[in-house]
Amino acid sequence: MSVNSHPHSVTVVGLGPMGQSMVKAFLKAGVEVTVWNRSPEKADAMAELGAKRAATLAEALAANEVTVLSLTHYAAMYDVLGPVTDHLKGKVIANLSSDSPEQARGGAAWVRSHGAEFFSGGVMSAGDNIEHPASYIFYSGPREVFDAHAELLRPLSPQEYLGADDGLAQVFYQGLLTIFHPWLLAFDQATAMIARSGQDIAQFVPFAVRASAAFPYFMEQFSVANQNGGWADIASLKMMDAGAQHIIDASEEVGVDATLSRESQAFWRKAVAASGEAGRAVSTFELMRDAAVAK
Repeated sequence: MSVNSHPHSVTVVGLGPMGQSMVKAFLKAGVEVTVWNRSPEKADAMAELGAKRAATLAEALAANEVTVLSLTHYAAMYDVLGPVTDHLKGKVIANLSSDSPEQARGGAAWVRSHGAEFFSGGVMSAGDNIEHPASYIFYSGPREVFDAHAELLRPLSPQEYLGADDGLAQVFYQGLLTIFHPWLLAFDQATAMIARSGQDIAQFVPFAVRASAAFPYFMEQFSVANQNGGWADIASLKMMDAGAQHIIDASEEVGVDATLSRESQAFWRKAVAASGEAGRAVSTFELMRDAAVAK
């Protein structure tokens, strides 16, 4: 540990909405925070809350042993840290930015090549509300490095350490975002259909919440099926194709974009066609899992 740092201090680089939430959580827990951001006005705003504003990134790195990165992607890490790599030796970089698993692995190797320790994270939160009861953070990288600094990072959100693979936090994080993104678009389509039908979105939403209570059941059931090749029944695949058409019709009858539903229908139809060619039921899970093989 560097002589000018202590266990209750940390540097945060990147002060977008998530980075600002992290700074506030650290300050609330009594952790001394040094901040730096390429847009200085954001650092000024955090300084008004009690953070220390570093004049340069080199100064920010020197202030503490651990630096938390909250950036748009790993390319931003290279842009930011590239000019100050001579200040990385002996430091610990906790990159909580979103990117692909391979980008995380490459970033970890790059940081270590400059003499610093590294572990990665994926922040699962309700927007930038890291205090929400559903919020938590995936971590991966060397266990001993994470364990040495887990207590310092505890104010951010509950911790889920996954393993030594530097990319593993992003595997799980991106897996959950894979579920979230289509859901968000589907909710927009559904509520647009309600509104364009002349109905009240507020009246509809409680039913949507009620229906979502069944989602964990479906995930648990399908997870078992997917461990064994996926759920597939030709009659059911054809039923899903027909059901998708009904959604498309209901949306387009009132002028709502049904692109998402058409994409879903295309997968059901692809599975029906593949089942016919294979002489057995082929699941959409199998089609997605083996897409590279099929090409």
